[in-house]
This record gives sequence, C-alpha cells and structure tokens, in this order.
Amino acid sequence: MKKWTCVVCGYTYDPEIGDPDANVAPGTAFEDVPEDWVCPLCGVSKSDFEEA
Repeated sequence: MKKWTCVVCGYTYDPEIGDPDANVAPGTAFEDVPEDWVCPLCGVSKSDFEEA
C-alpha cells in the first residue's frame, strides 16, 4: 500500500498505521479512507494529498 502526503502541511498518511483518532483502522488503503476524512494536522481534504 502506498503512502500519501498532504501538499499543505507535509503530513504523510501511512496505511500501515491508519488514523486511529479518526476511526481509520490500520491497514486501510488511502483509497478506502472515507471521502469526508481530513488531514489530522491542518484539516484539508483528501484531494489535497498526493502519492508519496
């Protein structure tokens, strides 16, 4: 699974870790993260991420 990076703040979504604070389980591919999920650091949408 690929990592994705926020182009605004540089946060990297790692599918092996997920985002437990947003109820995104470890092992969740970025493509399977809910569309209303936002960057946990700066709050931008998934559309502001690019493949790392």
